[in-house]
Amino acid sequence: MVMLNKIYTRTGDAGDTGLATGERVKKFDARVTAYGDVDETNACIGLVRQHTAADAVLDPILARVQNELFDLGADLATPERAGKPLGWEALRVTGAQVDRLEADIDRLNEALSPLTSFVLPAGTAAAAALHLARTICRRAERVAVRLACEPGEAVSAEALKYLNRLSDLLFVMARHANAQAVGDVLWTPGATR
Repeated sequence: MVMLNKIYTRTGDAGDTGLATGERVKKFDARVTAYGDVDETNACIGLVRQHTAADAVLDPILARVQNELFDLGADLATPERAGKPLGWEALRVTGAQVDRLEADIDRLNEALSPLTSFVLPAGTAAAAALHLARTICRRAERVAVRLACEPGEAVSAEALKYLNRLSDLLFVMARHANAQAVGDVLWTPGATR
Protein backbone atom coordinates (compact mmCIF):
# COMPACT_ATOMS: atom_id res chain seq x y z
CA MET A 1 0.00 0.00 0.00
CA VAL A 2 1.20 3.49 -0.82
CA MET A 3 0.70 6.27 1.72
CA LEU A 4 1.33 9.84 0.59
CA ASN A 5 0.39 12.18 3.39
CA LYS A 6 3.00 14.84 2.72
CA ILE A 7 3.49 16.05 -0.85
CA TYR A 8 6.72 17.98 -0.40
CA THR A 9 9.64 16.46 1.49
CA ARG A 10 12.48 18.84 0.59
CA THR A 11 14.70 15.77 0.04
CA GLY A 12 15.11 16.61 -3.65
CA ASP A 13 15.99 20.26 -3.27
CA ALA A 14 19.66 19.61 -4.06
CA GLY A 15 18.85 17.88 -7.37
CA ASP A 16 18.71 14.26 -6.33
CA THR A 17 15.88 11.81 -5.78
CA GLY A 18 15.33 8.41 -4.23
CA LEU A 19 14.73 5.22 -6.15
CA ALA A 20 12.38 2.60 -4.69
CA THR A 21 15.47 0.86 -3.26
CA GLY A 22 16.35 3.96 -1.22
CA GLU A 23 19.36 4.65 -3.43
CA ARG A 24 19.84 8.38 -4.10
CA VAL A 25 20.57 9.46 -7.68
CA LYS A 26 20.60 12.73 -9.61
CA LYS A 27 17.26 13.78 -11.08
CA PHE A 28 18.81 13.57 -14.56
CA ASP A 29 19.92 9.96 -14.00
CA ALA A 30 19.04 7.69 -16.94
CA ARG A 31 16.77 5.58 -14.73
CA VAL A 32 14.86 8.62 -13.49
CA THR A 33 14.57 9.85 -17.08
CA ALA A 34 13.19 6.46 -18.13
CA TYR A 35 10.43 6.33 -15.54
CA GLY A 36 9.80 10.05 -16.03
CA ASP A 37 9.11 9.43 -19.73
CA VAL A 38 6.78 6.59 -18.75
CA ASP A 39 5.00 9.02 -16.42
CA GLU A 40 4.74 11.54 -19.28
CA THR A 41 3.24 8.82 -21.50
CA ASN A 42 0.69 8.12 -18.78
CA ALA A 43 -0.19 11.81 -18.39
CA CYS A 44 -0.71 12.10 -22.14
CA ILE A 45 -2.98 9.06 -22.08
CA GLY A 46 -4.96 10.87 -19.37
CA LEU A 47 -5.48 13.69 -21.88
CA VAL A 48 -6.36 11.17 -24.60
CA ARG A 49 -9.10 9.83 -22.37
CA GLN A 50 -10.80 13.23 -22.44
CA HIS A 51 -11.54 12.34 -26.08
CA THR A 52 -12.29 8.63 -25.59
CA ALA A 53 -14.49 8.71 -22.48
CA ALA A 54 -17.56 7.70 -24.50
CA ASP A 55 -15.70 5.05 -26.51
CA ALA A 56 -16.67 1.67 -25.02
CA VAL A 57 -13.81 -0.05 -26.87
CA LEU A 58 -10.81 2.25 -26.38
CA ASP A 59 -11.41 3.83 -22.99
CA PRO A 60 -11.39 0.64 -20.87
CA ILE A 61 -8.12 -0.42 -22.51
CA LEU A 62 -6.59 2.99 -21.84
CA ALA A 63 -7.74 2.87 -18.21
CA ARG A 64 -6.01 -0.49 -17.78
CA VAL A 65 -2.88 0.79 -19.53
CA GLN A 66 -2.68 3.80 -17.20
CA ASN A 67 -2.57 1.48 -14.21
CA GLU A 68 0.00 -0.76 -15.92
CA LEU A 69 2.21 2.24 -16.64
CA PHE A 70 2.43 2.80 -12.89
CA ASP A 71 3.54 -0.84 -12.62
CA LEU A 72 6.16 -0.12 -15.28
CA GLY A 73 7.33 3.00 -13.44
CA ALA A 74 7.69 0.97 -10.25
CA ASP A 75 9.62 -1.67 -12.20
CA LEU A 76 12.04 0.94 -13.58
CA ALA A 77 12.38 2.67 -10.19
CA THR A 78 13.48 -0.57 -8.52
CA PRO A 79 16.81 -1.58 -10.03
CA GLU A 80 18.37 -4.90 -9.17
CA ARG A 81 22.05 -4.43 -8.36
CA ALA A 82 24.64 -7.20 -8.40
CA GLY A 83 25.40 -8.33 -4.86
CA LYS A 84 22.59 -6.22 -3.35
CA PRO A 85 19.43 -8.27 -2.87
CA LEU A 86 16.26 -6.22 -2.55
CA GLY A 87 14.85 -8.07 0.45
CA TRP A 88 11.36 -7.95 -1.08
CA GLU A 89 9.64 -8.96 -4.29
CA ALA A 90 9.73 -5.98 -6.63
CA LEU A 91 6.74 -5.12 -8.79
CA ARG A 92 7.69 -6.10 -12.34
CA VAL A 93 5.92 -5.95 -15.68
CA THR A 94 4.81 -9.43 -16.71
CA GLY A 95 4.53 -11.33 -19.94
CA ALA A 96 0.76 -11.51 -19.40
CA GLN A 97 0.57 -7.71 -19.55
CA VAL A 98 2.49 -7.72 -22.85
CA ASP A 99 0.24 -10.51 -24.16
CA ARG A 100 -2.87 -8.42 -23.37
CA LEU A 101 -1.46 -5.52 -25.37
CA GLU A 102 -0.85 -7.85 -28.31
CA ALA A 103 -4.40 -9.21 -28.07
CA ASP A 104 -5.77 -5.64 -28.03
CA ILE A 105 -3.68 -4.75 -31.08
CA ASP A 106 -4.85 -7.82 -33.00
CA ARG A 107 -8.51 -7.27 -32.10
CA LEU A 108 -8.51 -3.59 -33.09
CA ASN A 109 -6.36 -4.05 -36.19
CA GLU A 110 -8.61 -6.83 -37.53
CA ALA A 111 -11.35 -4.32 -38.37
CA LEU A 112 -9.01 -1.81 -40.06
CA SER A 113 -8.24 -1.63 -43.76
CA PRO A 114 -4.65 -2.42 -44.80
CA LEU A 115 -2.31 0.57 -44.96
CA THR A 116 -1.22 1.89 -48.35
CA SER A 117 0.97 4.71 -47.02
CA PHE A 118 2.35 6.11 -43.80
CA VAL A 119 -0.29 7.66 -41.54
CA LEU A 120 -0.01 11.31 -40.55
CA PRO A 121 -0.67 12.09 -36.87
CA ALA A 122 -3.97 13.81 -37.63
CA GLY A 123 -7.69 13.25 -38.02
CA THR A 124 -9.97 13.29 -35.02
CA ALA A 125 -8.97 14.87 -31.73
CA ALA A 126 -8.75 11.40 -30.20
CA ALA A 127 -6.52 10.13 -33.00
CA ALA A 128 -4.19 13.14 -32.84
CA ALA A 129 -3.90 12.77 -29.05
CA LEU A 130 -3.24 9.03 -29.40
CA HIS A 131 -0.45 9.78 -31.88
CA LEU A 132 1.08 12.23 -29.39
CA ALA A 133 0.94 9.54 -26.68
CA ARG A 134 2.53 7.10 -29.16
CA THR A 135 5.48 9.40 -29.82
CA ILE A 136 6.05 10.00 -26.11
CA CYS A 137 5.89 6.24 -25.53
CA ARG A 138 8.48 5.70 -28.29
CA ARG A 139 10.78 8.17 -26.51
CA ALA A 140 10.27 6.31 -23.25
CA GLU A 141 11.21 3.10 -25.04
CA ARG A 142 14.39 4.66 -26.49
CA VAL A 143 15.42 5.94 -23.06
CA ALA A 144 14.72 2.56 -21.42
CA VAL A 145 16.79 0.77 -24.08
CA ARG A 146 19.63 3.26 -23.53
CA LEU A 147 19.40 2.60 -19.77
CA ALA A 148 19.52 -1.17 -20.37
CA CYS A 149 22.76 -0.68 -22.34
CA GLU A 150 24.53 1.22 -19.55
CA PRO A 151 27.12 -0.73 -17.56
CA GLY A 152 25.72 -1.98 -14.26
CA GLU A 153 22.12 -1.23 -15.22
CA ALA A 154 19.36 -3.67 -16.07
CA VAL A 155 15.88 -3.29 -17.50
CA SER A 156 13.71 -6.36 -17.81
CA ALA A 157 12.94 -7.72 -21.25
CA GLU A 158 9.24 -7.57 -20.41
CA ALA A 159 9.44 -3.85 -19.58
CA LEU A 160 11.06 -3.14 -22.94
CA LYS A 161 8.51 -5.32 -24.76
CA TYR A 162 5.68 -3.54 -22.95
CA LEU A 163 6.80 -0.13 -24.18
CA ASN A 164 7.27 -1.41 -27.71
CA ARG A 165 3.82 -3.02 -27.84
CA LEU A 166 2.16 -0.04 -26.17
CA SER A 167 3.35 2.33 -28.87
CA ASP A 168 2.02 -0.11 -31.47
CA LEU A 169 -1.31 -0.26 -29.64
CA LEU A 170 -1.55 3.53 -29.51
CA PHE A 171 -0.95 3.66 -33.27
CA VAL A 172 -3.71 1.11 -33.93
CA MET A 173 -6.03 2.94 -31.53
CA ALA A 174 -5.44 6.19 -33.47
CA ARG A 175 -6.36 4.38 -36.69
CA HIS A 176 -9.45 2.95 -34.95
CA ALA A 177 -10.48 6.43 -33.77
CA ASN A 178 -10.12 7.82 -37.29
CA ALA A 179 -11.95 4.85 -38.83
CA GLN A 180 -14.99 5.82 -36.77
CA ALA A 181 -15.04 9.29 -38.39
CA VAL A 182 -12.68 10.72 -41.02
CA GLY A 183 -10.53 7.73 -41.93
CA ASP A 184 -6.73 7.64 -41.93
CA VAL A 185 -4.93 10.79 -42.96
CA LEU A 186 -2.23 9.42 -45.26
CA TRP A 187 1.13 10.83 -46.23
CA THR A 188 1.46 11.77 -49.87
CA PRO A 189 5.22 11.80 -50.61
CA GLY A 190 6.35 15.02 -52.27
CA ALA A 191 2.81 16.40 -52.41
CA THR A 192 3.87 20.00 -51.82
CA ARG A 193 6.93 20.19 -54.13
